[in-house]
Amino acid sequence: MIESVLRRAGMRTGLYTSPHLVEPTERIRINGIPLSPREFTAAFTRVHETAERLLHDGAIDMHPTYFETVTAMAFVHFRDAGAQVTVLETGMGGRLDATNVVDPLLSVITPVDFDHEKFLGYAIPQIAGEKAGIIKPGRPVVVSRQHPEAMQVLEQRAAEVGAPLLRASDRRVDHLTVHAYGSRFHTGGFQVECPLIGAHQVENALTAVAALDALGYSPEQIAGGIQSTVWPGRLERVRQQPDLFLDGAHNPAGARALAGYLRHFHHGKRVWMVFGAMRDKDLHVIGPMLFPLASELIFTTPNQTRAFQAEEIREISGESRARVAPSPKDALALLDAAAPDDVLVLTGSLYLVGEVRGLLMG
Repeated sequence: MIESVLRRAGMRTGLYTSPHLVEPTERIRINGIPLSPREFTAAFTRVHETAERLLHDGAIDMHPTYFETVTAMAFVHFRDAGAQVTVLETGMGGRLDATNVVDPLLSVITPVDFDHEKFLGYAIPQIAGEKAGIIKPGRPVVVSRQHPEAMQVLEQRAAEVGAPLLRASDRRVDHLTVHAYGSRFHTGGFQVECPLIGAHQVENALTAVAALDALGYSPEQIAGGIQSTVWPGRLERVRQQPDLFLDGAHNPAGARALAGYLRHFHHGKRVWMVFGAMRDKDLHVIGPMLFPLASELIFTTPNQTRAFQAEEIREISGESRARVAPSPKDALALLDAAAPDDVLVLTGSLYLVGEVRGLLMG
């Protein structure tokens, strides 16, 4: 949302996100357009050759990781392509993330919840401490509505480094309407139309508004940019009659948001759910949120070495009623039996979403 507004305001933008859905080139964008394979290759070659030279000279003791390499590629390309402003999404955590070498104009922290516990910690304050690592001295930080224990950690870090802390929840919201395919609300005297699906996107949009307002963008620029935001694979409706949604609900917060959406807007409809997940995900937490909502439950195995086998998901979850599809392509074939008024959801992993999106979009 922030990048869309900056671009609409006439800035030449760089955007760095992860993971990708279909191709790694999606991670690095100029003015919303992913790198071409040629540009991606050139950036990799430059970073790789530099790393090899530094290794040879003894300046570094190991080759950068995949994520570190792609992050450096993004920085190199943004500089060479003349990006006026960049929007960086941390890969994991924040404090030790490769993106955190920057001195930002502003930092944004969305709701802190459980994810990557093996690396970030098994308690909200621990995870919040890692996220708080992107708060920089004297630089504003905008925070979404948080668990109280997370907010306490963020406030403490901001105070320690002298960073002005702006709470998105302090903004007044009027005339809020959340519908099945987006939302709208008034804040600061203007209307925001959010095309991203789900009640949780209201909080995200409000956070974006707070950040953009702090950066000095006008209500017209903010409203227009948010309205034109596209974010594939996150409660994305890719077909109609029946509605087919792709959603990478790969952690408890994502699963909670998807479950709330299905209960609120599709109650009483026949829900077909295709689910696949990586082995680092806690099926005992995610499964009970999602699986009971499915009338037809199908487990599948994304084409990833880290993926659960479909049979393993059925065994771990105890969902003996679930059908097993060896591949996402096979799972899509099973959905052909759905009626026009049914609801189809493919979820559990962004890798699954990317693979299915590639099949559907060619």
